[in-house]
Amino acid sequence: MSDLTFRAAETELGELKLIGIRVLCPPDQYPAEIPKAINLLSGRLTEIKGAVNPERLVGAFKVEGNSPEEDGYWICIEVKEFISVPDGMSSLEVPPQKYASIRHKGPNYEIGNSYRELHSWIEEKGYKRLKNKWHIEIHHSWESIEDLDLELMDTIV
Repeated sequence: MSDLTFRAAETELGELKLIGIRVLCPPDQYPAEIPKAINLLSGRLTEIKGAVNPERLVGAFKVEGNSPEEDGYWICIEVKEFISVPDGMSSLEVPPQKYASIRHKGPNYEIGNSYRELHSWIEEKGYKRLKNKWHIEIHHSWESIEDLDLELMDTIV
């Protein structure tokens, strides 16, 4: 079982300017493809100018209602401004939003359990998930897919 040290909570984030790698694959392949993209991005972080915190990766995705340009999962780092986007990378701007969040500590194959707990909390508190808005995953530790430390953030109203 994963160690859910932090309980679910409501939080707000300001605008995020992100630069990184877009992963686009069939849904069942994301658990394998995202770690590959994380490794690729980790080796190229020095190419990204103006990083806010290069020790923290930010994942972004929309659950549904995606246009083809918004489909997929982005693994990025936050930047102060878009100075230049390295070859093979993309930029993404996420507007200020309110989130329900929970900390996931454990293997990547248990992230679904953490999301189920988060979704139950959202329902219990009377919030509504905004599936067509950007959802965020803040990666605090990603060196091992068996021992991740992620903050999972679902957009709510």
